[in-house]
Amino acid sequence: MIPDTEQQKLGQRNRLFLRWTWWILILLGALAVSYVVLMLLYAKSYQEVANTALVQQMRAKEQRNVRPSIDAPKEGDVLGRIEIPRLGLMVAILEGTRSRTLNVGVGHIKGTALPGEQGNIGIAGHRDTYFRALKDIQSGDEIRIQTATGLSRYKVDRVQIVAPDDIQVLAPSASSAITLVTCYPFYFIGAAPQRYVVHAYQQ
Repeated sequence: MIPDTEQQKLGQRNRLFLRWTWWILILLGALAVSYVVLMLLYAKSYQEVANTALVQQMRAKEQRNVRPSIDAPKEGDVLGRIEIPRLGLMVAILEGTRSRTLNVGVGHIKGTALPGEQGNIGIAGHRDTYFRALKDIQSGDEIRIQTATGLSRYKVDRVQIVAPDDIQVLAPSASSAITLVTCYPFYFIGAAPQRYVVHAYQQ
């Protein structure tokens, strides 16, 4: 039988442990929320910078009447802007698909046609940021790609769910097309097992 004094000490220790645990959880939660808010603010700020860079590219093209040099874009370079009016989506297209790139925009998939060029343009985005809106896309929706060389319009013709290693969706195309890729299911916790693919062809 444990003496009353020992039981009191044990009870005090348990209360102290629970109190510290509670404060630590509160602190961790506050830090997590702060991180998300800071990332969203940074992404919004980056979008403004990217839009300014695109406008400058367009002005340079008009003044010099030459195509901007984007033959070998580097990771994170601004290539253009994608808009899906019905979904209210407007976001900068950056070169590459590294995590830090997709945190602030959507990324051009290397090995596919560049925005503004002929062929199949592959664009990837996170399902929990800019490409979350794709869950509501419909056949016939218009997609616009603005680059320094002009505006291209595309019409969605199909949506499909594929395995992560199905690269056929990014196969070269003789006609001008775009393929948007994000993880699926949209609300899956952890590494998503599939990919959500939107195909569209130039109008």
